[in-house]
Amino acid sequence: MNRRLELFSIVLFALNAGVVGGGVTSSLADEAGVEARVGELRGAILSLLAPAGAVATETNPNYKGAAAPTPAAPASPAAADWPSYNKTLTSERFSDLSQINTKNVAKLKVLCTYDTWRITSFETGLIMVEGALIGTTEFDIFSIDPATCTENWRTHEEYPAYIIPTNRGAAYLDGMLFRGTDDGRVLAYDFKTGKRLWETTIADVKKGEDVPAAPIAWQGLVFVGNAGGDFKDAKGHMYALDAKTGKIVWQFFLVPKTEGDTVRGPEGTSPLDTSTWKNVPGAPISGGGAWTSTTLDPASGLLYVPVGNPAPDYDNSVRQGDNLFTGSVVVLDARTGAYKNHFQLVPRDWHDWDVSNPPAVIKTRGGKRLMAVAPKDGHLYGFDLADNKLLYRTPVTRIENVEEPFAVDKDVHFCPGAAGGGEWNSPAYDPVTNFIFTGEVDWCVTVKLQTREEMAAVPLGQVWTGDKNLNPFNVFGKFSRADGFWAGWLHAVDADTGVWKWRLKSNYPIMGAVTPTAGGLVFFGDLGGNFYAIDAATGQKLWGQKIGGAIGGGVITYTVNGTQKVAVTTGYVAPAFPAEIRRAKIAILGVEGDANSK
Repeated sequence: MNRRLELFSIVLFALNAGVVGGGVTSSLADEAGVEARVGELRGAILSLLAPAGAVATETNPNYKGAAAPTPAAPASPAAADWPSYNKTLTSERFSDLSQINTKNVAKLKVLCTYDTWRITSFETGLIMVEGALIGTTEFDIFSIDPATCTENWRTHEEYPAYIIPTNRGAAYLDGMLFRGTDDGRVLAYDFKTGKRLWETTIADVKKGEDVPAAPIAWQGLVFVGNAGGDFKDAKGHMYALDAKTGKIVWQFFLVPKTEGDTVRGPEGTSPLDTSTWKNVPGAPISGGGAWTSTTLDPASGLLYVPVGNPAPDYDNSVRQGDNLFTGSVVVLDARTGAYKNHFQLVPRDWHDWDVSNPPAVIKTRGGKRLMAVAPKDGHLYGFDLADNKLLYRTPVTRIENVEEPFAVDKDVHFCPGAAGGGEWNSPAYDPVTNFIFTGEVDWCVTVKLQTREEMAAVPLGQVWTGDKNLNPFNVFGKFSRADGFWAGWLHAVDADTGVWKWRLKSNYPIMGAVTPTAGGLVFFGDLGGNFYAIDAATGQKLWGQKIGGAIGGGVITYTVNGTQKVAVTTGYVAPAFPAEIRRAKIAILGVEGDANSK
């Protein structure tokens, strides 16, 4: 009875304070305020019904790794910042900070929170550089104090909203910030003021293309690609832009260029042709979106580009062949855009299993130069970069019924689904333990194909998955928890052998970033809004708390005035995911006794 009264009170309060107006004045603020409060109402209702976060860890009796961890190196001055999407350009995500560690993490608490006042698909990969914490929403870029959450500045952009309003973060270089937009542009800003400096168009919004990925920047160049690979006639491209002017230095087609395609700059040399695309009439070559960030090895000058699915996503009978370079990591000369190599992980994809996040380029304890990548197919791949050979392919989430072909006359259920496996956040490498950590989604999907005629009739520039479902919230198949699969996995995998030592299962999917530290910890969150600190060596939970809405974006750590902090994005909201609707916020955490605690 008390639970029912509490729920009824929340409904009344939200209707009175939110839907009616709640003291909001300007029309823009009124629209944003009503949107936020109505969303918060649904979130409050769901939070009453949602189970508390829970994790369980098991160890692998067959693991034969090193008995003792490697001592952590002393923290370098660079450890104070988190200057790029994955901290380093090579995407290890490891922080050599250790003030917060296995001995004192039990005192961790939220120190302050920054409220964006947006309900959005909050996926921003935070960066902290030059004493400011930088984040983005689909329309805004902002700078806040990394200790107190006080806003320094915030710049708003106006343009038509995309079907899924998303932005995954900004890049920093030489006093400038760079981000993509949902209308196909790259924008540059002054780091200190937020004033826009230049804009460059790299995508065709009429085809369904956009630029949600977090750029990276190096030696005067900004690297970013365009998404839109689930739309008919949309194609992925990779670009390098001059950081000072926005001029396109080079462009690379991630699927074959055909007649009528727009060329915006000098093209990087490429062996790609149409020989791996045997498309039927009415099925233009489509897909290969670069919808997430990239990795760059400064030592070799090589850029590693994860490439998304071919389209239509679920019917490879209309596009027979390996469909290069979809489902691949493409390696380019960062300075010229020239093709060097590629690793196709998902040939002939019919499950929408993008290579969905930047690979980590690491040196293992055993001395290997390794590329580790965890796409949506539910595996962790390790490639030896000395000869580019595959060393291992380790399952890191539930994998079921993946060989059954799809059909127009029956439903086919498979795992991981289109929203399963590894999403836009990379695996992380801990040199102390020699573990690669993968955060994965355990969620399945059900697909029934459209007929060949129905697929051909889809207009150019429209969503083109091949799934027959008419529900606009299920254009990528029917997502359901009725089968009992709605969870997340965190694996600790030996970087040299591919054998996991321990694995943790969460009762909510793990979609946000995973961050190991020299303090012996792994930080991560889940879609229940639960944030955890785990012992990196054993997988045991040392601290956990619900800190806000669903966690689907950045998790970073840095120091301010010599004191270590952890910043976490909360409030990921998307139509397909049955998570609470909460406003997008950034929580900054520290240990008890921190001078900035309040």
